[in-house]
Amino acid sequence: MKTTVKAKVATLDMFINGAFVKSKDGSTREICDPADGTVLARVPEASRADAQSAIAAARAAFDQGPWRATSAQDRGKLLLKIGDLIRANAQALAQLEVRNMGKPLAEAEFDVADAANCFEFYGGLATKIHGETMSVPANSMSFVVREPVGVCAQIIPWNYPLLMAAWKLAPALAAGCTVVLKPSELTPLTALELARLISAAGTPKGVVNIVTGPGAGVGEELAENPLVDKIAFTGGTATGRKIAVAATGNLKKVTLELGGKNPNIVFADADLEAAVDGALFAAFANQGEVCSAGSRLLVEKSIHAPFVDAMLKKIPRIKLGHGLSSGVKMGPLISAAHRDKVESYIKLGLKEGARLACGGKRPPGPEFSKGFFVEPTILDGVTPDMRVAREEIFGPVLCVIAFKDEAEAVRVANDTDYGLAAGVWTAHITKALRVIRQLRAGITWINTYHPTFNEMPWGGYKQSGTGRELGLYGIQAYLETKQINVNLDEAPLAWY
Repeated sequence: MKTTVKAKVATLDMFINGAFVKSKDGSTREICDPADGTVLARVPEASRADAQSAIAAARAAFDQGPWRATSAQDRGKLLLKIGDLIRANAQALAQLEVRNMGKPLAEAEFDVADAANCFEFYGGLATKIHGETMSVPANSMSFVVREPVGVCAQIIPWNYPLLMAAWKLAPALAAGCTVVLKPSELTPLTALELARLISAAGTPKGVVNIVTGPGAGVGEELAENPLVDKIAFTGGTATGRKIAVAATGNLKKVTLELGGKNPNIVFADADLEAAVDGALFAAFANQGEVCSAGSRLLVEKSIHAPFVDAMLKKIPRIKLGHGLSSGVKMGPLISAAHRDKVESYIKLGLKEGARLACGGKRPPGPEFSKGFFVEPTILDGVTPDMRVAREEIFGPVLCVIAFKDEAEAVRVANDTDYGLAAGVWTAHITKALRVIRQLRAGITWINTYHPTFNEMPWGGYKQSGTGRELGLYGIQAYLETKQINVNLDEAPLAWY
């Protein structure tokens, strides 16, 4: 009789005060591959007590450790070394990202390279933190210096696990802060592997701490703890509001990068083929699990029908499957619960009167039976008042809205609580710039969608968040501004 031997599941530890440790109460969580349900690893399920230990380590490292005296040159060299280590382990990191999060390998490879770029960009920027001087009045000198905020708590989502860790860690470390990073409880694996690389690079203990656990308990402790000077969060708007309220306890500095319901506007004079490709990529890259996804497609009425038909002809090219399989363009959603949420929105859209142009169901076949797949879905005939046009679905669902002219396109595009991203497709640059200037969004594109750069700011208007990440803005979010005044006249003031 043949027996089946199950592969041993690795048990990983979180990273606190320079050491890999278990949770204080020994609790663990199984981490699964969303494409097939395979258990990948067990990680600590941290509690408030674990978060407190990480915060204490970061506090000691900032207040008494060697990090405070580390020069900007040495901080920069450390970040460059971390970038080198990411590149040296790029393939393993990309495959781990695919298995933990579900995205196609090509997207994961791009994310890993961009994470290395992020550490390298801030490694170079560490020595470019400049101040100001002034010598008025004549008997004094005043100058401004920039200093690290202190201990920073950072909470990142599950859709870009490694890249979001880089976006948070690199500017904070370049500025001279210490950090406690909490990855999503669903996707901690590449963050823990990054902890290994950060340790191997020679980062002093306590400077970087990575705690695995849920928002309830761990995330709440990071937001509330008075020993934390700043909190940076990327995720849903509802959670962002809670964090902002919790941070008022000791008036932490707060950076929030939140949700979006982003318009992608196509005018009749646009290059049809380029706009069709761009609209599909805007909506379905990373399974649509992107805060900046172009999930509202606004198409000029005169080309509405042929544009939708052109998209439908290309939909079969979006191959679903495990992200490590050849030719796959779309993987599974992150979890069964999230798949249920996305499916509920599709049903809601149809109930509201939208027309199902394609998709809307789980793909058939045994290769999809254990994963959390949803077909790329297009809802046509959507109107701006529908909930599917107003609420963030965060999945592969594209809502198509027809508009009659430029004024209506701008009005519908701005008719949202969010203001993260927007795109415009037209052959006329003057029209493009005229429209872009009227859109209330922080990240915009003309005749493209989704490219981002570490050198440029990222963030949104309205309920899409506060503050900016990346670029020079990203490091400024981790710096305090200090005014220093020097009296050059040694005589007594003689005021009394």
